Amino acid sequence: MKARFTDEQIIAMIKEQESGEKTADVCRRHGISSATFYKYKSKYGGMEPSDAKRLRALEEENGKLKKLLAEQMLDNAMLRDINSKKGVTPVGKRKAVAHLMEAHQVSQRRACDVLQIDRSTVRYLSRRDDDAELRDAIKRVSRERRRFGCRRVHVMIAREGFVVNHKKVRRIYTEEKLQVRRRGGRKRALGTRKPMVLPDGPNQRWSLDFVSDALTDGRRFRILAVVDDFSRENLVLVADTSLSGQRVARELDRIVAERGLPKTIVSDNGTEFTSMAILKWVQDTGIDWHYIAPGKPQQNGFIESFNGKLRDECLNETLFGTLGDARETLEEWQEDYNWRRPHSALGNLTPVEFLQRKAMDKTAA
Repeated sequence: MKARFTDEQIIAMIKEQESGEKTADVCRRHGISSATFYKYKSKYGGMEPSDAKRLRALEEENGKLKKLLAEQMLDNAMLRDINSKKGVTPVGKRKAVAHLMEAHQVSQRRACDVLQIDRSTVRYLSRRDDDAELRDAIKRVSRERRRFGCRRVHVMIAREGFVVNHKKVRRIYTEEKLQVRRRGGRKRALGTRKPMVLPDGPNQRWSLDFVSDALTDGRRFRILAVVDDFSRENLVLVADTSLSGQRVARELDRIVAERGLPKTIVSDNGTEFTSMAILKWVQDTGIDWHYIAPGKPQQNGFIESFNGKLRDECLNETLFGTLGDARETLEEWQEDYNWRRPHSALGNLTPVEFLQRKAMDKTAA
């Protein structure tokens, strides 16, 4: 299905909003909802038209390569997947074919060809009685006694006069998917909460957090700040009206491309940092992501100290008319902070001077 807007058109909409135009006006002119606009912004925020073209070209090239490799690798992958599964009986063969169709999204014909199984075996339908009365009774008891397992259901069925083997009750109970769900706790973000060791070199540990501010027209925006805990160097300041977990992962990829992977990243338990996009990024990169204890911002003291300086020396001193003004001011302040502003914790050196001093000491040693 052809998309309604091209990537360049979507980026142009975002630029219109970032230039100071109200979101509602942009949405009305282009005939989209505000939810759709912010969905576009979450995906394309901070990108230029040239970036979108390069991204689309890379996606097309990647798709072609995947298509060439998929046909050659899929059969081997399916055979390896089914190698440990028994498929001797007709029931086992049907389960193996169903597993391949569901897990690898292939047709029944292809799954049968890979496993060398006749399709008539897979398509066979049992003529056995479906035991409709017994099946209805089992489902009724399960609805009335929602926390009863198969054995208790069998006892209740027997009390009603059904003479049936417990194995048959279990088979029907399983076919109807009446198993009792185990109650569990809420899923928590993956990560470590063990005590952190202070870094003894650059690019070992980064801290990140969000800072909020407002434009002169009242619109709120957020700033993603990332700091190297060893040198106190500010690695990035990203300002936008919406910063999702997907956007955070993309900004981290940009820093990693320039500086390499850190050993540890420290953050609080905000929804952006515990989102599926960040958890997948952590799993793909293998970085040790450390979440501080809830309600303990002092455990992330490096970024909290930086946030205080950012707000006191920049945000509280400046009025921003548009998001572009805020980005320009933050870029200038970041350069001043890294190159000209002395830091008391670094012996009144700037972060860049501190790194240069450490590099000279290491060379002399």
